[in-house]
Amino acid sequence: MKYNVKNYESLLSLQETEIAIKLVKDTFERKLASKLDLLRVSAPLFVDPNTGLNDNLTGVEKAVDFILQDGKKRLEIVQSLAKWKRYALKKYDIAVHKGLYTDMNAIRPFEELDNIHSCYVDQWDWEKVIKKEDRNINYLKETVRLIYEALLETEEIVSKHYPKLNQDLPKEITFITSEELEEQYPNLSRKERENAICKKHKAVFLIGIGNKLKDGEPHDSRAADYDDWSLNGDLLLWYEPLNIGLELSSMGIRVNKDSLIKQLDEKKENYKLEFMYHKQILNDELPLTIGGGIGQSRICLYMLKKVHIGEVQASFWNEDYLEELKKENIHLL
Repeated sequence: MKYNVKNYESLLSLQETEIAIKLVKDTFERKLASKLDLLRVSAPLFVDPNTGLNDNLTGVEKAVDFILQDGKKRLEIVQSLAKWKRYALKKYDIAVHKGLYTDMNAIRPFEELDNIHSCYVDQWDWEKVIKKEDRNINYLKETVRLIYEALLETEEIVSKHYPKLNQDLPKEITFITSEELEEQYPNLSRKERENAICKKHKAVFLIGIGNKLKDGEPHDSRAADYDDWSLNGDLLLWYEPLNIGLELSSMGIRVNKDSLIKQLDEKKENYKLEFMYHKQILNDELPLTIGGGIGQSRICLYMLKKVHIGEVQASFWNEDYLEELKKENIHLL
């Protein structure tokens, strides 16, 4: 997708940008861990595909893989750690209402590269143990508000260090379901609906990603085996430099036994019930959890008022594209 950027001039030099990236990441990570009571842990870069631990994202993206030197084992680069984290909570014996987080780095060669999409993904993956009675919309909203508080406090600290980076976030985040959004904007596309609601409220959490809307299609596709489609959502911010609703996080209360079977059946992916991870859910061997991923570079893009994800992360872009960006005064790391 092409985003029209006119008369752009970065508010920070390249050196200032690198220093500011560290400030944003260190501050938000500390705030997030404190708000949600999370323990930092190490995480794998690759997993055995036969365990079912890799995230299939919407279910069609192919993970990058490689063969070990002995030629006998194929491993996959993680696409996210949505399933691995739930397994790790059990392994580390994390108590109820406590959790863990980690840096997740992934390669997604299928991404259509543009101002907000790169083939390199960096995010904080977090997961928290909950009780059966926490599996409801109110608990989801409470958790979103805590994450949003971490964003607000991070923005305040960044603005104190760099006064020219004006604060834009509203004090409260707005909640709306994908069904309500469809009712408000029935004649708009999915992305146009997100842009419209974000422009109106500036910070939005869109609830219910995966369930079908009136036209028989979901607002957006979601894998069937980690989020409960009725108890998940996307955190979106209005981003004036690009005139878009910018997704910072996808998160939700995870599937239990019943929602796992129902959603796999709807996607005709029942074969996954033979995987180790899925069997553990069916046998109540894994804790009930809530979790998500929060884009590190997306937060830096927003906080530092950049117009391209490549201004806050080092990734690959072809030479012709780089030359185009230079003409628009956009210089990537």
